[in-house]
Amino acid sequence: MTNTIHLDKTRRTAFSDRQILDTLGKVFGFSEFRPNQEGIVRAILEGRDVFAVMPTGGGKSLCYQLPSMLLPGTCMVVSPLIALMKDQVDGAKANGIRAACLNSSLKPEEQASVRRDLLAGSVDLLYVAPERFALDSFRQLLGQINVGLAVVDEAHCISEWGHDFRPDYLSLSALVELFPDSPVAAFTATATPKVQDDILRKLSLREPCTVRASFDRPNLFYDIRFKEKLADQLVQLLKDNSGRAGIVYRTSRKSVNETAAMLQSKGFRALPYHAGLNDDDRRRNQEAFIRDEADVIVATIAFGMGIDKSNIRFVIHADLPKSIESYYQETGRAGRDGEPARCTMFFSRSDIPKARFFIDTIENETERAEALDALQKLVALASTSVCRRKTLLDHFGEAYRRENCGGCDICVGTRETIDCTVEAQMLLSAVARTEQRFGAMHIVDIVTGSRNRKILDFGHDRLKTWGVGREKGKKFWKQLIDELLAQKIVARAEGLYPALYLLDKAVAVLKGETTVHMARAQEQEKKPDKAGRGTAEESCDRELFELLRSLRKEIADEQGVPPYIVFSDRSLRDMASSFPVTAEAMLSVPGVGEVKLERYGRRFLQLIRRYREEHPESSFSP
Repeated sequence: MTNTIHLDKTRRTAFSDRQILDTLGKVFGFSEFRPNQEGIVRAILEGRDVFAVMPTGGGKSLCYQLPSMLLPGTCMVVSPLIALMKDQVDGAKANGIRAACLNSSLKPEEQASVRRDLLAGSVDLLYVAPERFALDSFRQLLGQINVGLAVVDEAHCISEWGHDFRPDYLSLSALVELFPDSPVAAFTATATPKVQDDILRKLSLREPCTVRASFDRPNLFYDIRFKEKLADQLVQLLKDNSGRAGIVYRTSRKSVNETAAMLQSKGFRALPYHAGLNDDDRRRNQEAFIRDEADVIVATIAFGMGIDKSNIRFVIHADLPKSIESYYQETGRAGRDGEPARCTMFFSRSDIPKARFFIDTIENETERAEALDALQKLVALASTSVCRRKTLLDHFGEAYRRENCGGCDICVGTRETIDCTVEAQMLLSAVARTEQRFGAMHIVDIVTGSRNRKILDFGHDRLKTWGVGREKGKKFWKQLIDELLAQKIVARAEGLYPALYLLDKAVAVLKGETTVHMARAQEQEKKPDKAGRGTAEESCDRELFELLRSLRKEIADEQGVPPYIVFSDRSLRDMASSFPVTAEAMLSVPGVGEVKLERYGRRFLQLIRRYREEHPESSFSP
């Protein structure tokens, strides 16, 4: 039976607008809230439970860090990201928040020190893992301190319907009983309506303020390309993003090692990351990336949950992710600072059988069916000619109203849409004439006029559709089949023999009553472009920006923290645009609060003044 921890707390008083905005400016360095932040902060300060779905980079940490500075007692944050906790604590401390973490990575004497600080009431913000929360000894410690706010981060982990279910999270259902006098707030970046309902039910939140922010990440550019010569494609993309931080995701450890070695041989500062590396190598590679000592990390999906690097400028999926939820979360690691970033996926039909192989090994029939459904939705996203952003948002139950998002390959025209109704009729006819018993590759072989043994054995070289599409390459026909699958004109049978079969819409296509359009890459896609880069990067003084980056790295190394904890790229770009030379002007830079100004401001101001003297021709705000 769960014990209830009753708190002898002073009555919570209302907080004025002045108190809230002063804390926002002095601690975090912002003059205004991002969308949804203010409503969440005020609800927590009023003592209400909160459930918030906010996209990665939406500023959810501020929603509980700011109240932790105003509410009496300690704000306890339960998070699965042990590898991230130190950086979270360092980031909070850099803003002047009394923060600590309590997890298995700490030495016994370090854990004892945190406990003493908690009992002394000198910790505003405490990060713990769910495994720690479940321990009786920790529950006893909680009974001796004033927990003014309990937070569940990555709340989707409590749902068995979510893409990252963790059994340890189920113990968090006791939070509202343990802290009946304190608000409980749950946050996640990815939750379908079904997962949201499950989270609310399991946490038993008390008439919560529920916020479902837009899943749209306007600063991210979505780009899906047909995978051809992958090594060459990766090299070109990394050249286009020279000097920028990025992640390349691969599905297997072998492909991670091979890709990292290939990129290193081409002169890129790239490192591998996967569960097969020993702990020291994995930690060393991750820290090199976080500290800007490596530009690119090539990784399996084991990488990402443990980092909070805000200046990742690109994420590349060289293989298919597991699901749209996984894709959204993994691409969400780019552009957390709100600056433009690019998300590129390379897609090939040859990736599908690999994914099916792992799905077929799932013993539970329900889980296998869900994994297969997730794969089909992902293939539809990769294959469709519809705006990528609209397709993503539709998946999470959000309607995208604009006709052109201006932030994906479909909408900016690096894909052209062509009418391929006649070619679709050729394919559909081939499927019908072979009695819907054969897979995609065999149908492609028929229309391109192959004379391989299987075609001859079945006599399919005598079909009227044999060879009708030989003037187009197999790549075209494979893409067209993907489009027909995405548009639900054909479907693929389950099991070992995934034969294509016609759906109702196929009849209308065959009769010429409806048309089929397909998006395909234009030639300019192979050229370097600026899609996904914004005016902020182009308008700032690049030379000054690089000097500021070097100073940031120097200070970060001195203090043993990642560079983005000192200042974000966004802050540096603003400095390189506005040329602040006084403390007052520096405080107007986004992300520069009073504590950071005191700690770092003098050295940055000295650099900017010197640069301004040496480059009088540079433009700056007086």
